[in-house]
Amino acid sequence: MIRPGTADDAEAVARVHVETWRAAYAHALPPEGLAGLSVDNRAEMFRRRPPLVAEVAGEIVGFVAVGASRDAGAGGELFAIYVHPDHLGEGIGTDLITAGEQRLRELGHGHAILWVLEDNPRARRFYEAAGWSTDGTKRPIEIFETFVPEIRYTKELHAAPKARSR
Repeated sequence: MIRPGTADDAEAVARVHVETWRAAYAHALPPEGLAGLSVDNRAEMFRRRPPLVAEVAGEIVGFVAVGASRDAGAGGELFAIYVHPDHLGEGIGTDLITAGEQRLRELGHGHAILWVLEDNPRARRFYEAAGWSTDGTKRPIEIFETFVPEIRYTKELHAAPKARSR
């Protein structure tokens, strides 16, 4: 089930965020940086701006955060989408990205962007399967005192697709 998150969900969302980063970025980021991620620090961020969350059997297993883009003239932005590693391949990511795109439409955005690590083939395949495409824009970002390249994806947000039945 996808639903709006609340401040009470912050710790569970932060746990998903930290555990997913450790699994997804082990090949690209310094291990000491990943080991030092704090659920408490991340929870504070999610208390202030709760994302949409995915629940399975009452447990938060994923989330998506969207809003107005940080890039000038880009419309909306998908800031983050994560599914706990134990729940990959269950369709939760697809449900989350669909809900995130719908939320962007509700906010009045007809176009959206997202940034992804260039060396993240699994995520890039996922975005491409969901209809996103790279526009060729790249930028270096600093994470844990290491510069890594990101690449920008874009999508026109037309009428909402029909929801999958589960």
